[in-house]
Parts: sequence; structure tokens; C-alpha cells
Amino acid sequence: MATRDFFIRPAAGTSTTDWIRIEECDISVSITRRITRTVVHGGEGDDLVDEGAESAVYNVRGEMDEDMYKNVISMFRGGQPYIHDPFEERDVKVVFSSFSYDGSNNVFEFELLEDIR
Repeated sequence: MATRDFFIRPAAGTSTTDWIRIEECDISVSITRRITRTVVHGGEGDDLVDEGAESAVYNVRGEMDEDMYKNVISMFRGGQPYIHDPFEERDVKVVFSSFSYDGSNNVFEFELLEDIR
């Protein structure tokens, strides 16, 4: 599997120096559309309505040292950070859904959610 560098910055960050680079991560994204389904009884079937909204889930796995962990956990606790989506080449405001870190081998994994309106 190809690895990529992952970029994240705190919500309050405003300059290019605020970005943190985490090297050689496995990054995946899952995007879903919001659909409303109404089951019509006695009618002709289901009515599907595309609400025109999407949700994206980013999963990032890799290794980071304890200093990097301290930077990222402060973002986890400090509001909605921004990430650089490596696939679409754009900056995205996200919220941490989960964050795990194993200090014995420096392996981390986090899930970030973007709500696209």
C-alpha cells in the first residue's frame, strides 16, 4: 500500500507554519451521500430523496513520536482542526471522531469526520 504524508493544523492556525506534517501514513477516505427513503405502503414503492449532502470519513494510520503525539492530542481536545485532503488537494475542516496511540511502538490511528453541506 502506498503511503503519503499527512498534514493537519489546529483550528486557530492561520499561517503555513501552523501545519504539522506526519510522514508515511496510510490514509483512506469514505464518502457517503445522505438519502431519505420513504416506504410507501399500498403505493408503487419507495421514494428516494437525495438530500444533496455528503459526509466524509478519513482514517489515518502511521507512526509518530511522543512530541508529535502531544501536538496532535492538543488539537483533538482543542476544537475542529483542518487537514489537507491528499486526494483532492484541498484544505478541509474536520472533527476528530477517535484517536488511538500505542506508546510502546509509536503507532497511531485516528478517524476524522468532515460534514459537507
